Amino acid sequence: MIKVLFVCLGNICRSPMAEAYFRHLVEKEGLSDHFVIDSGGMGSWHTGKSPHQGTQAKLDEKQISYQGITARQVTAEDLDAFDYVIAMDDQNIADLSTIKKEAPTAAVAKLMDYLDSTSMKNVPDPYFTGDFDQTYALIEAGCQALLDEIKKANQLN
Repeated sequence: MIKVLFVCLGNICRSPMAEAYFRHLVEKEGLSDHFVIDSGGMGSWHTGKSPHQGTQAKLDEKQISYQGITARQVTAEDLDAFDYVIAMDDQNIADLSTIKKEAPTAAVAKLMDYLDSTSMKNVPDPYFTGDFDQTYALIEAGCQALLDEIKKANQLN
């Protein structure tokens, strides 16, 4: 099993959008049996809550299910339990490094690191920007590139 965890600040906008979209991609390619996909936030403010209404609206528009996704806080154990920990921005990366003193087992990277064709280095937080369209477009491109990389690395077709 390939375990992928998407991380953002509060786990109600970007990371649940990425979790839902990545799960959609994996299902579309018939690879669901190979993956465990989850998301988490650096803070605990929204624990147990459903994705933000803006995230829900964007996923509904694209007919992508977010059923069963609820916010949770990332733990130090996640950095060893998952193969890929995918952060949305530089601050998430910095925060992840503070919750685990020794090197994580997981490959920790930003989602935008998987894209060569963008000047964007971070996925902006629509909780603050209100721009769920931009966030979705970046997540869509980043998740496809991430899946392509994982398929290549694990020889999945």
